[in-house]
Amino acid sequence: MNTLSYKTVSVSAANVDRKWYVIDASNMVVGRLSSKIATILRGKHKPSFTPSEDTGDYVIIINADKVRFTGKKFAQKEYLNYSLHPGGLKVTTADEMLTKFPERIIERAVKGMLPKTKLGKQMYKKLFVYTGTEHPHVAQKPQSI
Repeated sequence: MNTLSYKTVSVSAANVDRKWYVIDASNMVVGRLSSKIATILRGKHKPSFTPSEDTGDYVIIINADKVRFTGKKFAQKEYLNYSLHPGGLKVTTADEMLTKFPERIIERAVKGMLPKTKLGKQMYKKLFVYTGTEHPHVAQKPQSI
């Protein structure tokens, strides 16, 4: 009789090997890019993925001001901010958002794809978005994707 013992290994946060990745967002579609980023932040690309633990890696996005949308979303997509006061709704189009705060387009898209829990907030803190080609994380030796 074969007495092999199979154990399910659950990775804890202390045992996770975290890597740094840099992604050039120039001429990439926002939705497809952000779903790829959310997968890396969550750790679903690793064989040691555990849903209840933060097993993801760090992601650096450069050239966030050069992203693109498909179809007419550039003129029609609206970002809503509500101040919780009467008449406090502010509507910003994607075109205005790209000229004023280009980092927020990717940040909001990725944040919407992460879990809405303490764990999701912890994963979101590993995302760094920059408009130019320079970033201050050179010492971490990020791999490019």
